[in-house]
Amino acid sequence: MDNPLFQERLDKIEKLRALSVQPYPERFDRTHFSDEAKALGEKGVRTAEEIIEKSRNDVVLSGRLMSLRSFGKLNFAHLQDANGRIQVCFMKGTMAGKSEEILKFLDIGDFVGVEGELFKTKHGEITLLVSNLTFLGKAIRPLPEKWHGLQDQETKYRQRYLDTAMSEEVLKRFKFRFDLERRLREYYWSQGFTEIESPLLENTSSGAAAKPFTTHHNALDIDVFLRIAGGELWHKMAVIGGMEKVFEMGRCFRNEGMDPSHLQEFTMLEHYAAYWNYEDNMKFTEGLFEFLLKELMGTTKVMVKDREGKPVEVDFKTPWPRKKFRDLILDGCGIDISDHKDAKSLLKAIKAKKIVIEEASTLGYGNLVDHLYKKVARPHLIQPTFVIQHPADMKPLARKNDKDGRYCDSFQLLVNTWEIVNAYSELVDPTDQRDRLTKQAKAKAGGDEEAMSMNEEFLEAMEHGMPPISGWGMGIDRLATLLTQQDNLRDVVLFPLLRPKA
Repeated sequence: MDNPLFQERLDKIEKLRALSVQPYPERFDRTHFSDEAKALGEKGVRTAEEIIEKSRNDVVLSGRLMSLRSFGKLNFAHLQDANGRIQVCFMKGTMAGKSEEILKFLDIGDFVGVEGELFKTKHGEITLLVSNLTFLGKAIRPLPEKWHGLQDQETKYRQRYLDTAMSEEVLKRFKFRFDLERRLREYYWSQGFTEIESPLLENTSSGAAAKPFTTHHNALDIDVFLRIAGGELWHKMAVIGGMEKVFEMGRCFRNEGMDPSHLQEFTMLEHYAAYWNYEDNMKFTEGLFEFLLKELMGTTKVMVKDREGKPVEVDFKTPWPRKKFRDLILDGCGIDISDHKDAKSLLKAIKAKKIVIEEASTLGYGNLVDHLYKKVARPHLIQPTFVIQHPADMKPLARKNDKDGRYCDSFQLLVNTWEIVNAYSELVDPTDQRDRLTKQAKAKAGGDEEAMSMNEEFLEAMEHGMPPISGWGMGIDRLATLLTQQDNLRDVVLFPLLRPKA
């Protein structure tokens, strides 16, 4: 460590120990958080002179020192805890025990405990006049410079603990995200859902069209996959077993490209309800968002950032419009996907329109249609919109529409061009499911890495009988990014994966 402050602070630790002061004690009891203490102070305080004469010592705080200013006999500091910041005052000649000796070794970034009584400064700021000072954790590396904090984006991701320590806004963002997850669980519980857990390691990669991570299980001597979806097939098997309404919030992994709206490791929320169809699920989705926005934002109108970083107002007031997948592509580029039954025919039409899709020749029909939609239609969907009835080849696990079997009973919720929810009426016919997984396996053998694999265990479970089911999946990172006006999913992931430093 080439910073001279590092050795200087190490020396302070030794001096503290020479005073029989433990710089890293095992625990500390406090009576109030900073916001509670300030609220208490607003109810009434004594003058500093009254406190000096005899302190009640009725408030004990703990946290990190974020500022420290000396005015001779008076020293003012700001103490930061999980709920905010409060000013504290160290007055020489009024502190007990070794407090004044300890004061000499304080640095910004140190964790301390303070005991005393609240008063108001001449500027009206609620402040704790400290009688007793306790060291709770000596910082030997300095925090980032106060007024600029962390400026480098990679450093913010790599050292998130400094990002949250230095920025109240960043800390609030993550509290919002975790409160969002709590509220989601509360809503599911209120609707009679049971929270379950499904495996992260799978023998067969399934539940979505995506490239999986592969690893080796030494004890079983087999290759396994990190799951690419939030437990879809396991959830359906739970329904087969009698658990009629289930949900799960957990990590998923996709070994694909990284961009502001995609991560290789992300959090998914999935649910499955027996006897529902996709229409029931759309109504549930509207109700869920009404609850969330009321609890978290207090309004259905939310300011978000568009793909260019410009603010745009999104109104989540229900009901939301429903637009057919086929019609959106037709409006976007003039191609009617109903006229093309296979990838070869569709690819010819795409080339005729001079639309460029990377590695289009390696994609099966379903994935080719999906890439076309993302190219010509999705960028125009800003306000909350249900995109419904996708081609059956795009949704190998979805139920075909009774009136037109080329399409399935499905929907996606699009907001600000991002897919927030993916849902459909589930395919419960084991014969149809086998046929579609067979087509997916052939596409995978032909080079489509995102196509699904055959899953005989799931098919066997289906053959024991399934009720009507509708399932649903939502990316938590995407929703949190949207609602907190961030540009990148990593801005709402507390510790995103980065390449190791060289």
